[in-house]
Amino acid sequence: MREENGLLEAARAALMTLGNRDSGQPLLNEKALQTLVIHEGCARLSLETDYPLRTREENIRQIIDQTLCEIKGILKTEIEIKSHIFARQVRPGAKRIHGVKNIILIASGKGGVGKSTTAVNLALALASEGARTGILDADIYGPSIPHMLGIADRQSASEDGQTLEPVLSYDLKVMSIGFLVDADTPVIWRGPMLVQALNQLLFETHWGKLDFLLVDLPPGTGDVQLSLAQKAPVSGALMVTTPQDIALFDVRKGVRMFGKVGIPILGVVENMSIHVCSHCGHVEHLFGSGGGEKMHEELGVECLGWLPLELSIREGMDTGVPVMVSAAESRVAEIYRGIARQMAARLALRPKDVSAGIPPIVVGKAA
Repeated sequence: MREENGLLEAARAALMTLGNRDSGQPLLNEKALQTLVIHEGCARLSLETDYPLRTREENIRQIIDQTLCEIKGILKTEIEIKSHIFARQVRPGAKRIHGVKNIILIASGKGGVGKSTTAVNLALALASEGARTGILDADIYGPSIPHMLGIADRQSASEDGQTLEPVLSYDLKVMSIGFLVDADTPVIWRGPMLVQALNQLLFETHWGKLDFLLVDLPPGTGDVQLSLAQKAPVSGALMVTTPQDIALFDVRKGVRMFGKVGIPILGVVENMSIHVCSHCGHVEHLFGSGGGEKMHEELGVECLGWLPLELSIREGMDTGVPVMVSAAESRVAEIYRGIARQMAARLALRPKDVSAGIPPIVVGKAA
C-alpha cells in the first residue's frame, strides 16, 4: 500500500507537468483528472476535458502512457478520456437561448478575407471533435452559407408552429435568411429591419441542444454586429484577417468594438497566409506576412492559425462540399481542427455561467 501511494504521488506530479498545446495551459489539473488508481503496475485514470478534442484523444493517451511508464513500478496504463462542455459567462442581462451553451461570433473588419469559408470549416471542425454545433448565417444582404454547405432546402416552421427549424447539413444545424427568401431576390432593408430579421433567426430558431453556435457576421462594425454584441448571449469572438495591412487595419476596429461591449476575443485567424505552388512547391506570401504577429504585439490577441491560399478550400465552397468533408484527413483540415480546438480551449478558460444550469422559477397556484 505504501509503495502504491508513493507511485500515486509520483504519477500525479508527472501528469501536472504536461502542457496543452491547444490552450497553452497545463494539460491536466485536479478537476480534469477525475480518478487515478495504481494496482499491480497498472495505472488506471479517467480524464474529463472542458472542450472537444476527439481527434487528439489517441495522441494524449500516448503522451500520458509514455510519461507514466517512465516511472519505475508503472508497467502499463488504462486511460479514459471524455469531454464535458460548459456554458461560459456572457454579458450581464443577456437573454440566453434555450439549449445553446456558447455563441461565438466569427467576424472580420472587411469583406473578402474568407470569413464565411473559415466559419463553415471551423463549425465542421468542432463537430468532428465531438461538439454539438450549429451555424447562423448573419449576413442578411449576402447569405452564402447555404451554398457553401450544399443546402437547397427551403425553410418551414417547426412542430410547435412558433419557431423555425434549422436545416441539418454534415452534422451541423444551419440557419440563414437564404432559406427564407428567393436566392435571386435582393434584400433591400434598412438597419432596423436587418436587426429585427437577425433577432428572429437567432432567437426564434429551434436550435435544440448545442455546445457551440457559430455566427458568421457580415464584415464591418455596423448595426448587425453592434446589435448582436449588445443583445445576444455571446461568449466570445474570433477575428479573421489576411496578412495585408489594409485588412489588419479594419480588424483593429473590430477588436476594439468587441472590447467596448465586453466580448472577449478568443483569437485571430490569418487566412490566405501563404501559397504553395502545386507544381514546384515554392512558397510565396502573396498578401504579405506577419499579420498575426502584429495583432498579438499591438492588441495582445493570439493568432490561432495560418491558413494557406489553396485550391481545395475554394473548390469546396463552390461545390457545397467543404474541405473538412471532402478531405477530412488533409493537412488543411488538420489546420482547421487545430484552430477550432484552440478556440474552444481558450473559451473554456473563461468563467462558467452557473446560471445556465439553474431552471427557471415558475410561480403559480398551489395544488
